[in-house]
Amino acid sequence: MIKGEIKAAFKASLPIMVTFIVLGMGYGILMNEHGYGALWSVASGIIIFSGTVQFVSVSMLSGGSFFMAAVTALMVAARHIFFSISMIGRYREEGKKKWYLFYALCDETYALLSSDSEPAWANKSAYRFWVTAFNQTSWILGSLLGGLAGRFLPFDSEGIDFAMTALFTCVFVQQWIDAKSHIPAILGLVVTLICRLVFGKEFFLIPAMIIIIAALTIMRGKIEKQEGGDNV
Repeated sequence: MIKGEIKAAFKASLPIMVTFIVLGMGYGILMNEHGYGALWSVASGIIIFSGTVQFVSVSMLSGGSFFMAAVTALMVAARHIFFSISMIGRYREEGKKKWYLFYALCDETYALLSSDSEPAWANKSAYRFWVTAFNQTSWILGSLLGGLAGRFLPFDSEGIDFAMTALFTCVFVQQWIDAKSHIPAILGLVVTLICRLVFGKEFFLIPAMIIIIAALTIMRGKIEKQEGGDNV
C-alpha cells in the first residue's frame, strides 16, 4: 500500500514540485550572486524552508544584517504557527512523524493537506508524510541546481527576486476568489500600506506583521464564522 501512497502523493505534489524547483533555482542563483554557494542554499532550504523568508533574507545577509534577517524571518514565517495550530487535530495520531510534518509545513503543503483531498483508500499518515517530503525535497533540489548553475554559468540575476512576489500575487488572487471572508486579505493590505508609509521601506515589515498577527488573533472568531466554522 505504501507504493500507492507514494504515487498518489507524487501526483498531487507534482505541480508544486515543478514550481518549487524553478523558484528554488532562482533562489540558488540569487544566493550565488550575493556570495553564498550552493551548500548555503541547500542548508537554508533544510533549516528555514520558507521561500518568502529565504528570498527576503538574501540582501540582509549579504549586507551583514544578521539580526534583522533573523527577526524578519521570524515575523514573516509566523503565519506557519497558525497553520500548525490548525493541523493539530489532523496530526494528533502521527506519532514522531508529526514533528517533521509541523516543521516542513509550508503554504503549499498546507493547502494540499488541509483540504483532506487524499484518496479514500490511502493511508493518511503515509500520504501526508510523502506530500510534505516531496515538496521540501523539490525546493532543496532547485536551490542546489540554481546554486551550481550560478557558479558555473553566467547569469543576470536582476528580477529573480520578483519571482516570489509574482507567486504570492497569484496566491492572493486565488484565495480572494475562494475565500468567503475577505477580512484577512483587506487587513493585510491596509496594515502593510499604513506601516510602509509610517515606518519606511526598510522597517515596515516587522511592525506590519505584529499588527496583522494581533488583529487576526482578535478577529479569529468572526473570520471563522464567515468561513463557515473550523474544520479541525
